[in-house]
Amino acid sequence: MDFRLLGPFEARHEGERVTLGGRRQERCLLAILLLEAGRVVTTARLIDLLWGDAPPGSARGTVHTYIGRLRARLRPYGLHVETRHDGYMADPGLHTTDAREFLDLVAEAAVAGDPGEQVRCHDKALALWRGPLLADVIDERLRGRLGGRLAELRLSALEQRAENQLAMGLHERVLADLTPLAGEVPSRERLVAAQMTALYRSGRQADALELYRHTRHVLVTELGIEPGPALATLHDRILRADRRLDRPPAPLYAVRVREEWLPWSTSGHPALEFCNTYAGWGAPGLPGAEWLRHYSTLAVWAGHMDLADDPLVDRLLQQARERPDEAAAALEEARGFRARLHACFTEPQDAGAFNAVAAVVQDAAGSAVFTRGDDGLGRWRLPPGAGLRLPLLATARSAAELLADPRRFTIRACPSDDCGWLFLDHSGRRRWCSLATCGSRRAPAEAG
Repeated sequence: MDFRLLGPFEARHEGERVTLGGRRQERCLLAILLLEAGRVVTTARLIDLLWGDAPPGSARGTVHTYIGRLRARLRPYGLHVETRHDGYMADPGLHTTDAREFLDLVAEAAVAGDPGEQVRCHDKALALWRGPLLADVIDERLRGRLGGRLAELRLSALEQRAENQLAMGLHERVLADLTPLAGEVPSRERLVAAQMTALYRSGRQADALELYRHTRHVLVTELGIEPGPALATLHDRILRADRRLDRPPAPLYAVRVREEWLPWSTSGHPALEFCNTYAGWGAPGLPGAEWLRHYSTLAVWAGHMDLADDPLVDRLLQQARERPDEAAAALEEARGFRARLHACFTEPQDAGAFNAVAAVVQDAAGSAVFTRGDDGLGRWRLPPGAGLRLPLLATARSAAELLADPRRFTIRACPSDDCGWLFLDHSGRRRWCSLATCGSRRAPAEAG
């Protein structure tokens, strides 16, 4: 069965709506068990949630009666409510709930490195909300007790999605998503800041300043506090018409190629540069360095590293637009390969990582062709028939050459806490990567 709890209570079986429990308290009891699926809810807690501080003397018997009725209605659909000691438990494996799906999507977004993927997860998660939790079953008091964590995660998802959308230049989407919430949660200053930024980028400076004025008024009069420093600073920047607010900030240590931000080349080898799309720059105040945010970034990076020529990159970008699911799968495979390749270079004894890399190298070897270049030299190339996996396979060929070369023993990882990029150290004397700025901040202190 499929239960919908994020809004009015609904139960469906094979797409058809099912009526469960004629009494509101019966539906409430079932909803409590569904929210706690897989965990025992004691009879005492059920009584406390259903009646609060004034339970009737017959409360325990009434709960038992409700359970009996629910079991009878649920049995034809294969959903069981089990008795466990002095309580009850809904079997978590025989039904789905939108609340569980919401939590899973929020968790998926939390581990996604790509802001676009995070937005996709948050879009799906937030679309599950059709209103307040169990809108037709419980009151605000009980909603606060049962759904406090869900409500907090919903607001956090709204904040993170808005900030990712701003970073991607999607301020119109931010306005469309947040305008209906205007004034609803003035204490969530991250939401207010995102909406103010979106208004300013849409040419609505006065509206952005008015939103700040309204938010400050509510905070001061109702909570007795001033806006936090981040929101106050944003207000000052909008007041000054700071031009840096007009566009998303560029990543640090990046180069713009074909509308994609790519990390500076620092290592001297394509296989290491591929690992360096993953390392470092995650310290407070610095952007995380997940450079492979879209398949288009991967394709452009391959061209930038001379692993694919320009016409082939054009073809890959077109294929990615036509087959987005296949492109997403290729990008995910490339990210997994990158993590294992990084382990090969930094943990040479990791046989599992080496074997996983070797499997992709074998695929690349079977697809590569030996061609003559314009300079008259022969070289191995991946043909267009490799499809959207071409950047991955080309990288694997490059990685194989380095893994089979004694130079791989000169690979170093920059020790800076906010870097970690890999580089070749032929001299055996270098400590910091060629970016230099990370090490130079520490060099004077270490010298002393």
